[in-house]
Amino acid sequence: MGFAIFIIIIVIILILSGLRVVNQYERGLVLTLGRFTGIRDAGLRVVVPIFQRMIKVDTRTNTIDIPKQEVITKDNVTVNVDAVVYFRVLDAKKAVLETTNYIYATSQFAQAALRDVTGNIELDSLLGKRDEVSDQIKAIVDIQTEKWGIDVENVKLQNIELPQDMKRAMAKQAEAERERRAVIITAEGEKSAAQSVADAAEMLSKVAGGISIRTLQTLEKIAVEPSQKTVFVIPADLVDNIKSIIK
Repeated sequence: MGFAIFIIIIVIILILSGLRVVNQYERGLVLTLGRFTGIRDAGLRVVVPIFQRMIKVDTRTNTIDIPKQEVITKDNVTVNVDAVVYFRVLDAKKAVLETTNYIYATSQFAQAALRDVTGNIELDSLLGKRDEVSDQIKAIVDIQTEKWGIDVENVKLQNIELPQDMKRAMAKQAEAERERRAVIITAEGEKSAAQSVADAAEMLSKVAGGISIRTLQTLEKIAVEPSQKTVFVIPADLVDNIKSIIK
């Protein structure tokens, strides 16, 4: 009787040790005596202890930080570039059986692709066309990782670190461009003001005594203080107008 109870206890322990819970976002890869024998979906699953084992694979979107890579661009500028890779497992069987570590393999291949792509373009393109560069890296990595059951969803370049002398040169260039635009804006304003003055003078010249009246208005504005002395030259046409009024 005691031996039977012992056997029952052993069987219960074996059954319990063979229970596995596969989460909704996982797939369970089952190996029987080392051979692949199936994929288990989410839920409570049973494997045969000793003879079978289950490897769980997370199928959610995962991220890999590509560490800073020192790259020499096509125009011989040394820059440091890092990026982020977004990927997910589509085929758990390939991810486990085709690579020893699919996350590490994807990371290493992404690093190599980052160096290859950024090393074959010029600095201006690298700075101004980040999305295009990211798409090129994604396409290269996606072709390779497809063999491992991995889908690369996106690649994003994060930081592009320039040498200090290059930063200073670009800052000077930007400052010179701002000064150039300021000079152009000032010149355009002066041109517009001069044109307005010319148009006003032309209109006043067409009216008899118009310029004279404008001159008197100006004198009235500048002589605001009784003690203030103002020296001015009276236009000849103003003198003639005054004489005609006196007569």
